[in-house]
Amino acid sequence: MRILLFGKHGQLGWELQRSLAPLGELIALGREGSGDLGGDLTDLAGLASSVRRVAPAVIVNAAAYTAVDQAEAEPELAWQVNAAAPAVLADEARKLNAWLIHYSTDYVFDGRGHVPWREDDATAPLSVYGQSKRAGELAVADCPQHLILRTAWVFAAHGRNFMRTILRLARERDRLEVVSDQFGAPTGAQLIADVTAHLLRTLVCRPERAATLAGIYHLVASGETNWHEYACRVIDRARRAGQPIRVATDGVIPIAGSAYPLPAPRPANSRLATDKLRDAFALCLPDWRIGVDRLLHEMFEC
Repeated sequence: MRILLFGKHGQLGWELQRSLAPLGELIALGREGSGDLGGDLTDLAGLASSVRRVAPAVIVNAAAYTAVDQAEAEPELAWQVNAAAPAVLADEARKLNAWLIHYSTDYVFDGRGHVPWREDDATAPLSVYGQSKRAGELAVADCPQHLILRTAWVFAAHGRNFMRTILRLARERDRLEVVSDQFGAPTGAQLIADVTAHLLRTLVCRPERAATLAGIYHLVASGETNWHEYACRVIDRARRAGQPIRVATDGVIPIAGSAYPLPAPRPANSRLATDKLRDAFALCLPDWRIGVDRLLHEMFEC
């Protein structure tokens, strides 16, 4: 089985290179491409050409425009990467009768209420980023053999994410203000990558079920927290590990999201229900604390 992965240098793409490698011949591309293969999602013609040259059985798109606030200032670029490029991949996958695995976000919802969002709930994105990602979902769904995995609050040992930002700020400042009225589940890129490999293995080993498994799934760790509680846990674990933490023990102050305005609105409710994924693929998703604590331990032991 030949697998073509886009976005190999991102925090998810990096982990996917590890998890997908045992499943077949993996061709992983970053924005710079490789040889005569292009991986730049702003080059739609080059993107289509790369797929045709490789002729994969599976396309995994881990590349995206994720600068949520910057997207408000450059919507054309966000739409090209998050909507137009997935449409090209869907068209090429359909021609090849290939599977297309694509990642989306909780930002496709408006964040109202307190109940975890289900896959069939109405979408109403509040930002350019969320709107472009929703358009990408619709484009990918045109490919009969597709999996769209919505996730949220992704963290990893490298790349830009909340965990790494909090650790940096905790080393630099005596006091931090962190939003406490937005809720979700921190989800490790390792977990997403490993689940992706499990899903792909299921599709290959159970071809008679593959057609019924296509669709949108929510993929996040179990449990829930808010940004303030998450930050406190990260800082506490860092302090216990002997890291040079400057912020005081009582110096992480909870604030309302309205007190920290940003160009792009953040959903207050980023809870995602995962029943559909767990039932369809016989999965148990671990609590978010397990992934966070494990990664912090690895980071501080190195």
